[in-house]
Amino acid sequence: MENMHRPLTQNIRPDRLFATLADYESTGGYQGLRRALSELQPKEVQQWVKDSGLRGRGGAGFSTGLKWSLVPMDDGRRPRYLIANGDEMEPGTFKDRLLLERDPHQLIEGVIIASYAIQASVAYIFLRAEYHLAARRIEHALQEARAKGYLGGRVLNSDFSLEIHLHTSAGRYICGEETALINSLEGKRAHPRTKPPFSVISGLWGKPTVVNNIETLCNVPHIIRNGIDWYKGLSRGVDHGTKLFGASGRVKRPGLWELPMGTPIREILEDHAGGMQDGFKLRGLLPGGASTDFLLPEQLDLPMEYDAVMKAGSRMGTGTMIILDDRTCPVKMVLNLEQFFAQESCGWCTPCRDGLPWTVTLLQDIIDGRGRPEDLDTLSRHTRMMGPGNTFCALAPGAMEPLQSALKFFRADFERYITGAGGG
Repeated sequence: MENMHRPLTQNIRPDRLFATLADYESTGGYQGLRRALSELQPKEVQQWVKDSGLRGRGGAGFSTGLKWSLVPMDDGRRPRYLIANGDEMEPGTFKDRLLLERDPHQLIEGVIIASYAIQASVAYIFLRAEYHLAARRIEHALQEARAKGYLGGRVLNSDFSLEIHLHTSAGRYICGEETALINSLEGKRAHPRTKPPFSVISGLWGKPTVVNNIETLCNVPHIIRNGIDWYKGLSRGVDHGTKLFGASGRVKRPGLWELPMGTPIREILEDHAGGMQDGFKLRGLLPGGASTDFLLPEQLDLPMEYDAVMKAGSRMGTGTMIILDDRTCPVKMVLNLEQFFAQESCGWCTPCRDGLPWTVTLLQDIIDGRGRPEDLDTLSRHTRMMGPGNTFCALAPGAMEPLQSALKFFRADFERYITGAGGG
């Protein structure tokens, strides 16, 4: 019987093995697909997901059903494509890996239902290059699904047909940006595209394309199977459903937990992560992965919801928190993150291509004792010049979020390096 409170992780086994088709079906697997094909029209599936309040779990939090509804359905523009974005490469983020490796059929069912909703005949699972175990398990699950009639021509004897292909990434973080991902799938360099047109209008090979996060798609079968009211009842706040929340850093039990949307940060850190390790104190945290602004200990009672965290000056992002303790230098922590983002820039636009390496150089100079007071002003200017609206995609603006908040909250740490008083 389905675990009604933790649908996403009900099939996660403690022995680290993955749920087979038989395991998945025993807990209600593919019943959502059967219901969609037998009882609902494609636009009704779109409306169900829209009414459920499911928002994208990849970081942006856009309404999933609304995104689907933007796909042209009545103009004869076929084929249409559905892409599951599994290019999970952000530092501190590891939520999709759990779902990909341990319950691949949940994703596959979500992809099939989403494809039916937009009448796509071909779907792709775009996977991070380093997720070798996930790739093997997904391939096995796809074979099981085809053999059982969940994929191929006339799915479950309906008029709907679908093929799903697994595509392994070329290994670049920029592929997580949906238009760069599409370029990569087409065999081109992974550069973002100009928007508009948006992918739902002109995406893969110029055809309407929906790109959804892995966790987002894993929610879909449960919504269709159990209904809108059930899904709304899972949460503790304004946003609906459950979410995979994680914590890494100097906590006693770093990990990942499926919890109701709206769970306070304090509860996640203290009850589930076990609190700080002995001898360490909490100084700050990045609430949603490496590309979010720092929050402070006095903000621990914030609910983990998109708008609430946004109003507090950060973003919920992927919901996987990176903890800053009192023995870790925030300047060095930010340098480590900026080095990653600089390395992963695709080089397409000047602010990102030149601005991120410049940021790294300034931070390294400060740490090495070569910093000048005016360097802090230059770094602050960078956070504005590489902010939203000034770059081709969101990579550089995301990279600026931990830096701009570190300059705001931990400026004294930067200044100690510059004055020669010593850093952390």
